[in-house]
Amino acid sequence: MSYVDGFIAAVPTAKRGQYLEHAKVAAKVFKENGALSVVECWGEDVPPGKVTSFPLAVKLKEDETVAFGWIIWPDKATRNAGMEKMMQDTRMKPDVNPMPFDGQRMVFGGFDLLLQS
Repeated sequence: MSYVDGFIAAVPTAKRGQYLEHAKVAAKVFKENGALSVVECWGEDVPPGKVTSFPLAVKLKEDETVAFGWIIWPDKATRNAGMEKMMQDTRMKPDVNPMPFDGQRMVFGGFDLLLQS
């Protein structure tokens, strides 16, 4: 069964273009290393919450937007190998392709796929 990596991040709204360019490079690297698909989304209707919400999870600031995405892998073994290769890929090094957001406020995790319709 497929395996999914999901994430949300607070991205400075003014850096949307930089984020997209970073994401394009990352998507290419992920797909070269076994990912089936990579999806990146830019928050458009992401309400603040009182107890939980995307904005609360990433400590969203006024000049930031929530980015939401996921990567679908054939299985967890392919994901583990692909992530290891991605971490070694020079295109993903901070001096070559820096993250245009605060990675410490990124929320991410790996998930077994239960349903895809």
